[in-house]
Amino acid sequence: METAGLKFILTVMTAADTVRPQLKIRSVALDTGRENVVVISRRSRALRPEVFSGFSRVELRCNSRTLLATLLITDDDALVGPDEIGLSEPALRRFAEPAGTLATVSPATPPESLEAVRAKIRGETLSDEAIAAVIEDLAHYRYSDMEIAAFLIGSASFMTSGELLALTRAMANAGTQLKWPDPIVVDKHCIGGIPGNRTSMVVVPIVAAHGLTIPKTSSRAITSPAGTADTMEVLARVNVGAEEMKTIVAACNGCVIWGGHVNLSPADDILISVERPLSLDTREQMVASILSKKLAAGSTHLLLDLPVGPTAKLTSGAEAMRLRKLFEFVGDRFGLKVEVITTDGRQPIGNGIGPVLEARDVMAVLGNEPQAPADLREKSLRLAAHLLEYDPKLRGGAGYNRARELLDSGAALKQMQRIIDAQGPSECRSELGNLAFDVRAERDGVVSAIDCLRLNRLARTAGAPVNKGAGIRLFKKIGDRVDQGEPLYRVFTCDPSEHDLAATAAGANNGYALDGPNGHR
Repeated sequence: METAGLKFILTVMTAADTVRPQLKIRSVALDTGRENVVVISRRSRALRPEVFSGFSRVELRCNSRTLLATLLITDDDALVGPDEIGLSEPALRRFAEPAGTLATVSPATPPESLEAVRAKIRGETLSDEAIAAVIEDLAHYRYSDMEIAAFLIGSASFMTSGELLALTRAMANAGTQLKWPDPIVVDKHCIGGIPGNRTSMVVVPIVAAHGLTIPKTSSRAITSPAGTADTMEVLARVNVGAEEMKTIVAACNGCVIWGGHVNLSPADDILISVERPLSLDTREQMVASILSKKLAAGSTHLLLDLPVGPTAKLTSGAEAMRLRKLFEFVGDRFGLKVEVITTDGRQPIGNGIGPVLEARDVMAVLGNEPQAPADLREKSLRLAAHLLEYDPKLRGGAGYNRARELLDSGAALKQMQRIIDAQGPSECRSELGNLAFDVRAERDGVVSAIDCLRLNRLARTAGAPVNKGAGIRLFKKIGDRVDQGEPLYRVFTCDPSEHDLAATAAGANNGYALDGPNGHR
């Protein structure tokens, strides 16, 4: 009897130990960007916060759903009560359980793939399976920002050609895979860094008007004052799902949408969000990032624009050549026809920097308006010509004339309007910022250089792309003569504090270099 009693007591104690605490889900108004964050009260009734003192991550479970999240502890019961767990906006969206639902919470077991990250830091070469496991966990938000940074830094040290191929493949396979009925699906991409370089929004309607399929998925800005998706959003809705995207392309031959909403290579967006603040932009990671998205988008032919200039991402022709060979190597292995061209990256393209100003430049070019920026028009025509040459029905060398014909006739503008109508109206404001100041030349001279990076930062300081009406309108380009006191550019802002910050930044360094009458600065 005593033995039986002892067994009963042990059974009860073991069962009690396996009961996981439950807390009621509460939505907290925290926009934590990409990262999942949860909050519990220091006086939690179900959890002792000190239990989690050695853990930065916790696991939530409800029904069949699980979520890994970074844990924060609060003393404010108005934010999260003792019987609640607060989920940030991204965490609540991904967990997909309504507020008030009970969820179990426990310390998170680190993903097994972290051992591969440690191996990479030690200088080891990773197998295809190990890289695929890392990307799978990244795409499902199982890594903290610190762990993502560790993978990026370890990979930046060295990466073999085999690892690059495995990384590209794993990233392309991690999200949506688009398939198209057409044998030729074209796309173009620029590696970025040049303000106002909004050629895609001119190229897409030209190519689509010709009849080639060009389903353009674009990014939002991370460190620049506007991505193509931010600028297109001034004109049309860009948060389009995969099925709706297919309908738009079937009707218009093309689209310009935000790739993040289609879930193409989702691990890439996660990697970039950590990569950019660390200024990590290795050739291998850039190639895997771009080509994984194009493979997932179902492209068969890709035109890559590599701007070269003193303040561009690529500062020399030798750098551009090495990057071109890497793009071609990976493209060949995956059956993707890649054509790479180098372009002038010494200065901004177009007259505007920032979503509204760039959208106005695009529509001016498509509308053949007299004040349309000639450099944006000419570069767009040359890029479109390369893509049109992929049409087997078009005679070799006829691409440029065909592109100009479609633009000059108004066919490209009509096609752009069809795309805008198909994607639907934008809910974003399209007015310029109501505060502005001019940055003026300090002396007479000729513009000899423009710092692209500096102008990008200045436009962001002014509020772009969060405030779509913020940005910079350029009055002078390289080679233009200026008189002392003449405006070089105008900065638009929407907020007094951003106006003051931008004015201070422009006063410290306006990004322009002037040569004097005798060629001296």
